[in-house]
Amino acid sequence: MSSIITGLFNNTYPFISMVNMCPVLSTPVDWKETPEAHVFMVELPGLKKEDVKVDVDDGVLQISGERNVGEEDEKNGKWHRVERFRGKFCRRFKLPENAKADEVKASMENGVLIVSVAKQEVKKPEKKVIEIEEIKG
Repeated sequence: MSSIITGLFNNTYPFISMVNMCPVLSTPVDWKETPEAHVFMVELPGLKKEDVKVDVDDGVLQISGERNVGEEDEKNGKWHRVERFRGKFCRRFKLPENAKADEVKASMENGVLIVSVAKQEVKKPEKKVIEIEEIKG
């Protein structure tokens, strides 16, 4: 059994291999709410802003992109170990009721994407007293 696990992960630390094979686990996101906005911080080392797409559709924030191995990397040598995730990734977050989906800003610096979604005050439904009618019959 242990030879199957070793062959499957081909790594001294199987958990690390599992993390690297999973786009969700290998694209960590922090979500913080401030008085003004919901702020998402996404670690995307080695990616440029052109490699990442941010959109909001029907109250869902989606952050997606792709980490590629360049053709030069493939031609210029033999890989002995690949632990960084490669391929497509996509993270989705259902925005809360107080998020202004039409006021989203994104910036990227030093491999960290910061997405800020402005907040709005959510009006609570007003209390309405319903008069009960008497039915005469």
